[in-house]
Amino acid sequence: MIAFQCYSSDSVSQSRLGQNADRDKLIGNIIKNALETYHFRNAKVDAELSNNAFDLYLEKVDYSKQLLLKDEVEKLEEYRNKMHKQMVSGDHELVSETKKIIKKRLKKIKEIKKEVFKEKFDFTIDEVVENDPEKRDFPKNEKELAEIWRKSLKQATLTRFISLKETEKDRLEKLKGNKEKDKNKKVEKTKEAKQDKKLAKESDAKSEKPATEAELITKAHEAIDKQYDKFLTRLEEDAETEYQVTFFNSVAGIFDPHTSYLPPREKEDFDIDISGSLEGIGAVLQEDGEYIKVVNVVTGGAAWRQEGLEVDDVILAVGQGEEDPVDLVGMRVDDAVRYIRGEKGSEVRLTVRKADGTRKVIPIVRDVVQVGATYAKSSVIKHKQLPWSLGYIKVPKFYRDFGKSDKNVTLDVKTELLRLKNQDVDAVVLDLRSNGGGALEDAKQMSGLFLKGGPVVQIKDHRGNIDILRDDVSKVVYDGPLIVMVNRFSASASEILAGALQDYGRAVIVGGSETHGKGTVQAVLNLNQGPLVSLFGETMGALKVTIQKFYRINGESTQFKGISPDIELPDPFGFSENREKDLDYALKWDTVTPLDYKKWNEFSYNLPLLKDRSEQRVKKDERFKKVRDYVTFLKERRKKTRSTLNLDKMLAEEKQTEEKTKKLKLEGDVNENIEVSLYKDSLKAHEKISKEDESQWMGDFPKRKEEWVTQLREDPAIEETIFILDDILNTQAGKKLTMVKKQSDR
Repeated sequence: MIAFQCYSSDSVSQSRLGQNADRDKLIGNIIKNALETYHFRNAKVDAELSNNAFDLYLEKVDYSKQLLLKDEVEKLEEYRNKMHKQMVSGDHELVSETKKIIKKRLKKIKEIKKEVFKEKFDFTIDEVVENDPEKRDFPKNEKELAEIWRKSLKQATLTRFISLKETEKDRLEKLKGNKEKDKNKKVEKTKEAKQDKKLAKESDAKSEKPATEAELITKAHEAIDKQYDKFLTRLEEDAETEYQVTFFNSVAGIFDPHTSYLPPREKEDFDIDISGSLEGIGAVLQEDGEYIKVVNVVTGGAAWRQEGLEVDDVILAVGQGEEDPVDLVGMRVDDAVRYIRGEKGSEVRLTVRKADGTRKVIPIVRDVVQVGATYAKSSVIKHKQLPWSLGYIKVPKFYRDFGKSDKNVTLDVKTELLRLKNQDVDAVVLDLRSNGGGALEDAKQMSGLFLKGGPVVQIKDHRGNIDILRDDVSKVVYDGPLIVMVNRFSASASEILAGALQDYGRAVIVGGSETHGKGTVQAVLNLNQGPLVSLFGETMGALKVTIQKFYRINGESTQFKGISPDIELPDPFGFSENREKDLDYALKWDTVTPLDYKKWNEFSYNLPLLKDRSEQRVKKDERFKKVRDYVTFLKERRKKTRSTLNLDKMLAEEKQTEEKTKKLKLEGDVNENIEVSLYKDSLKAHEKISKEDESQWMGDFPKRKEEWVTQLREDPAIEETIFILDDILNTQAGKKLTMVKKQSDR
């Protein structure tokens, strides 16, 4: 199993496509028919769709506007309303013309690069580069094109130079630290030891000598020159096959962003997948123009466990251990994966640009996704100023082993609920934040732990037929006060469960402005089957199509809008545009007929009162103020798309940004009022520990517990959720409500 996953419309090998006209014609017709027949949108591949598909095609071919000239774009415009016809006829003139232009252009760009690298760059000159292609037009002529490439190459070299300076600084500090450690060690002065010491001293003398700025500039210059040689050569090779896939996916992408043609993988990738010989970092990446961006950190993966890598990080370069990094700018995501994957236990160093614009080198030891890390876990939480015991359950993922009836998230959450009930907790918090979903069956079954049965979700297909999933178990496992925590990364099954509990009035939903909004189902149509295999071999690929859509029992879709919380808290990721509604051509929100269902009648929540009191607390809380200020800062920072190519100015800007970020980050702000217990039993219940590993497990546990407890204490949303539950419990008991004096108020 590969821990690393990547999803991109052009993310798999395209080595054989575009070289067999009959097969490409057949694929085009199959895609067209499948889209028109099975896709939820019920749209036609016609001239109107072609008009939009052309824009998408142009964006995929030259997002950064560094390949095509303005008059060449105007020439390609001739095919804007003809893509649907070419899809059927197999006469892909748009693709042929694109190949011709790009091949010619790449030869010219190689000449430009050769000329640019004849001399070293001067980083004392005041000049800037516009990084947002949407803010500039295609170059009018080759002179403008050459200037765009000169600045691009200079920016890449400057970034590499700064990275080398930082690496050199870290290296010298590490050597100094090792030297201090060696002083404290007693070494036996044998003849052999003296000889070893002499050799080590000679080696240290070389390694301790700091590299000069001129040497680092030369190294950066040579590295970028070499890197772009490889990059441009790959573009030349891809020109033969890439644009055919881009053509198909530009048409498919208009239906919705989750529908795409998947061309056949190369044998190497296939062998890796089935052997599991290489591992990754546990992240979902996608192409964002010429950059590779992190769109999800996989729960249980290496990056998730080791921390540091975050959603919206842009990966600029990848290094293998201490080796020089390889630039990923301009690289396709499938090629980037080849550098990120490696042997389990080996180290990969990612140079990333954070959301605030600063750069950071993140070392990650490659590993498989550890399934145990995704299991539900619980604790009992108490607040020193409150009389209540609260049960907290973290559900990272809706997992289910379909081969084992006793291993699924529903049974594990049930176990945790019973464990917490034995501790006489007064209320429960179900934390679905950053839970990207999983098994739909568990969204249905888990609702039954809190409800007395009834409909949970509606599923509508492309024909308009609606299927209703119901919870048929009337026995409730937990019937007390319940809060469900969500954020913008709560998606799919998480949204179904949260939506059902909200519709029944069973739980109070607390979190950011709205959840992710992924409310669709995809099916993969394998084209390598039947008579097609005998005709062309297994080279047809597959088609992923959106065929269904989820609707809540109140009739509202979870697609696009997601779930709006009853009580909204400041969103630490509010600066990011990474939800379903931020994707081009995402299916829109709509409604179907609401179902008849009986609301929870054991008790109710005074939502207006709870919301008002929460807003008052949040407004005064200094930690939430930091969150709001941080989000505002990053939103403003993102608007500044022009970068300086002056070394001193760039370093000054980065230092200023780093200092600002440091002030606004919440790290280290531990809330001592929060007490956490009963974690050990929960953790141990989900991990099979042999007698031989028992002592090791016990030795590791204090650190694991500390990480768990610290995470809860540093999270202002946890304390505010506790206060909301305090209001709920006091209201139900008929007690007078007062504001608790919070740690941040003192």
